[in-house]
Amino acid sequence: MIDETDYIRRMIDGETRLFSYFLDRYSRPVYSLIIQLVSNHEDAEELTQDTFMKAFRKLDTFKYDCSFSTWLYRIAYNTAISATRKKRMVFPALDEAMLGNIPDETVDAFFENDDEEMLQKLEKAIDYLNPEEKALITLYYLDEKSVGDVASILGLSVDNTKVKLFRVRKKLYGWIKSNDV
Repeated sequence: MIDETDYIRRMIDGETRLFSYFLDRYSRPVYSLIIQLVSNHEDAEELTQDTFMKAFRKLDTFKYDCSFSTWLYRIAYNTAISATRKKRMVFPALDEAMLGNIPDETVDAFFENDDEEMLQKLEKAIDYLNPEEKALITLYYLDEKSVGDVASILGLSVDNTKVKLFRVRKKLYGWIKSNDV
């Protein structure tokens, strides 16, 4: 098993060729996160490259207080969010009061359903989420990151991450049930 912290120390000391390990290991997951946020393959490829260039240039700032992947995902997230802000994307609004009236159990039961039609609607609804919400869903459900890792990547508290995950699920439920997707 490779000790990534050892590789990082060795790269900082000049063994830059070791960075290829990180490229091989994390290119696909970083791209997967970014494509969820920007929804354009060419942009996602470019932003993935930008992410790795930033990580390589800033490797000496890695503090070893989290995993390398968490640190790298944070760079990827910030890079993608910066790109989406420049494009000024517009997302549909939902009545927040209506969402507050949906019982938690109803939302939980809805998301436990793995009906093919519902999954297709869910996939379509995810496209309507803003980039931060997409990142929450992608990191937690698709990449199976812990709430703590998601919080660290997005720069949120653990409690705030849990609340936002819950709200995003309600929002998705609301869109699907109101047939807006």
